[in-house]
Amino acid sequence: MHIVLVHPEIPHNTGCVARLAAATGNVLHLVQPLGFSLEDRYLKRAGLDYWPQVDLRVHADWAALERVLERDRDLPLARRWRLFTARGGSSLFETAFEPDDVLVFGCESKGLPGELVDAHPTRRVYVPVARGVRSLNLANVACLGVYTAMVRAGVPLPQNDGSYEAHPLANEDIWPLSRVQREPDIRGR
Repeated sequence: MHIVLVHPEIPHNTGCVARLAAATGNVLHLVQPLGFSLEDRYLKRAGLDYWPQVDLRVHADWAALERVLERDRDLPLARRWRLFTARGGSSLFETAFEPDDVLVFGCESKGLPGELVDAHPTRRVYVPVARGVRSLNLANVACLGVYTAMVRAGVPLPQNDGSYEAHPLANEDIWPLSRVQREPDIRGR
C-alpha cells in the first residue's frame, strides 16, 4: 500500500505518519506544497530514530504523484485511490481494500482538495466520529486507516513478538530530507 499526505501542514503529524510508514513497510508520499521544511526539527523528532526505515517520496504536485503511481500497475489508478475525508463516503470499517490501494489524506486545516474528492466520489472513506466533532487528528486517522486497510486487504502485518532491535543506522543523525527519493519528471519521456 501507499500512504499519501497532500499538502501536510504540521511537521509533527507528518513525522508520526513517517514512523507509521516505517512500522508497516509502506511507502510515504508527500505532495507539495508542504507547510514546513523537511529539515524541521519537530518533523525529525516525531519520526525519532526511524528515518532510516522510511521510504519517503516527495512530489511537486498531484499530477506528478499520479504519473509515478500509474507506472507498472495492473489496476487503473482511479480504482486504487482511497480518499480519506470527514465529508462522507464509506465508513472505514465497511470499506473493502486491496493490497495495492493508495491511501490519501489531506492537510490538517482543509482536508483534501474539493476537486479531488469530487472527481472520485466512490473512493471516499471516512472514520465515524460523534456529532459535534469535526474530524480526528491526521496522524491518528492515518494510523487507524493504514492498519485497518492492511487487515481488510489481507496484507500481512509486520511480524513482531514485542521485542525491539534497533535499525543499524538508528544512532546516526539522519534527517528526513536525506531520506527523500525524488521522482524524475517522466512527462512523455
